[in-house]
Amino acid sequence: MNKIRRATVLAGAGFLACASLPGHSALPETYVSPWKTPWDYEGARGADHWSELDPAYAPCNEGREQSPIDIRDAQPTDLPDLRFVFRDAPLRYVTNNGHTIRVNYPAGNGNLLLVEGRRYELLQFHFHRPSEHTVSGTRYDMEAHLMYRTTEGQVAGVNVFIKSGQSNPTIERVWQHMPPTEGQNHVAGVDLDPGGLLPRDPHGYYSYPGSLTAPPCTEAAMFVLKNPVEATTEQIAAFARLYPHDVRAVQPLYGRVVRESR
Repeated sequence: MNKIRRATVLAGAGFLACASLPGHSALPETYVSPWKTPWDYEGARGADHWSELDPAYAPCNEGREQSPIDIRDAQPTDLPDLRFVFRDAPLRYVTNNGHTIRVNYPAGNGNLLLVEGRRYELLQFHFHRPSEHTVSGTRYDMEAHLMYRTTEGQVAGVNVFIKSGQSNPTIERVWQHMPPTEGQNHVAGVDLDPGGLLPRDPHGYYSYPGSLTAPPCTEAAMFVLKNPVEATTEQIAAFARLYPHDVRAVQPLYGRVVRESR
């Protein structure tokens, strides 16, 4: 039986990555790239040219609410609580999509983000090295993105910094099955709790209107947790051997306000 765990980010006394969003349905038995049109971080297909590659990528260079950003001068605000529900359930596939390592979830998986009356369900999580978001210009060793969507199609990202430290069991289980090249590995007999990617003390976060950090750069609500999780230097190095720098440059704010929970 699946184990269910609930956690609440208490924000005090606002609103509510490499990531395209898959169809929220059954997981495919064979790997299919989530992108119709290939792209890169650098060069002729790099971030400066994403909007030129495909009309669907237009927000990447034309949108004014893009991620990641440098977080500084955030406004302290009484932000709403973020409530998480996580299920410890069988891990079916680990995917290398050519830009990062990702775990996808089918509809009805029961991993939820509840905020301001909205119910978001987990679509996937993936990783970046180093962190894409910066705090006053400083990057962490890595960053995990947990991407959620409502049944109405509203998208939200929960961004978690990763720093060198103790072993992370959730990351270790994913790493044990990550493909060395683009494709997906089938996994059997392994349970995974995505809540292991959140810090033990998840209180405190930044909030701003942002976007996916890779094509199609869909604009979304962004939550960046203040407290990082840890992973060993070996775990960080294992990812770096595949993707040493899968990072989009920080984007202009264009007048956006970054709010910080009190």
